[in-house]
Amino acid sequence: MTLLTFIIPVRHQDNARDWGKLTARLSETVRSISNQRHDDWRAIIVVNEGAVLPELPPKFSVTRVTFPRNDLHDLEKGPREAVLDAFRLDKGRRVLKGMLDARDSRFFMIVDDDDLVSAQIVSHAARHPDANGWIITQGYLWDDGGSFFLEVDRFNHRCGTSLIIRSDLYDLPPRFEDAEIEWIKDMLGSHHRIDPALARQGTPLASLPFCGAVYRVANAGSHSQTRGLIKQALLNPNNLKRPHRAIRNLFRFRLIGDRFRREFFG
Repeated sequence: MTLLTFIIPVRHQDNARDWGKLTARLSETVRSISNQRHDDWRAIIVVNEGAVLPELPPKFSVTRVTFPRNDLHDLEKGPREAVLDAFRLDKGRRVLKGMLDARDSRFFMIVDDDDLVSAQIVSHAARHPDANGWIITQGYLWDDGGSFFLEVDRFNHRCGTSLIIRSDLYDLPPRFEDAEIEWIKDMLGSHHRIDPALARQGTPLASLPFCGAVYRVANAGSHSQTRGLIKQALLNPNNLKRPHRAIRNLFRFRLIGDRFRREFFG
């Protein structure tokens, strides 16, 4: 049994604005995951047949799928809820394919293909193997390629790379074909819905006691099209109405240093 498996779902190559840039960011995510301080882990990249991937280090494997491109992938392609629903299904079934290839894993962590994770993730899981799992409530925002990061609260409300969950709590189906569409969207395609669902069934997740991930923002290739640090932290209309929030955020900016690089960039 593997202690923790990272699942990295990658969109259909036809849904990428620039596949070369996507794989360059994916390489940084791979390097970040590979930096774990505990070695009982593996990672699975789920990607369509024919998609060219960068060279992968040990502990990484690839699950190939034949799902069609998502015609509602971009937010401007249709009504917002329809686009989000299509995204949840596309992401969720890729995640399911990866999880079914790693059934023996004790924990799963879904990682978006451009985010970074703390080197302490697997070590923490090893110290608490019977836990339900954790929510990353404290994390960092980082402008793509920038020199600064920003620590934020409620990180899990911003970023999909924010949940570490014991595998049995997913109650995975025996086969991919047995999974219900709504279950795929709610439990695997949405990081907002699974936490309250687990709490309702009496298996709540705890807050991870350290900053667990980095959300790359101002990334032209991202699905969410998230604004950069300055716009989010200082020029957000809500913060302009409440100047104390902008001032607080200003003091949470940090220059990326060696310690931060060692923990998140590998």
